[in-house]
Amino acid sequence: MNKVILIGRLTRDPEVRYTQSGVAVATFTLAVDRRYAKRDANDGQPTADFIPIVCWRKLAEICGNNLVKGRRVGVEGRMQVRTYDAQDGSKRYVTEVVADEVEFLDSKGSAGEGGSFGAPHAAAPAPAQGAPQGGFGQSIPEEEIPF
Repeated sequence: MNKVILIGRLTRDPEVRYTQSGVAVATFTLAVDRRYAKRDANDGQPTADFIPIVCWRKLAEICGNNLVKGRRVGVEGRMQVRTYDAQDGSKRYVTEVVADEVEFLDSKGSAGEGGSFGAPHAAAPAPAQGAPQGGFGQSIPEEEIPF
């Protein structure tokens, strides 16, 4: 099983590009806090991991239009390791998370409002009044998803 769930903040605005066939791809880096112990090498100071995230198609466009540096998001996807040959002939390895869903955990207007975006089948109706919520935060009704 290859499943990754992360919560963190964007270190920079997403970069959206298009493949030769016109498919959107967005990349950004997520700073995810790491738990630490008092006797850690960092003298108890919190540390973060900086994890590259890749989004494709409509999700890439949504992230490019709505996310900015510092925004808190939840990402669900899979870990991917790929290789390529650099210009100097050396082999390079890249480890990244390919996002299936991205949930905005704060909003441009007010903190606490969020939205979940991902594959259309992943959207769930809003929970009943007072019902406990699962996942990263607030779910939105399927008819409000912009795709």
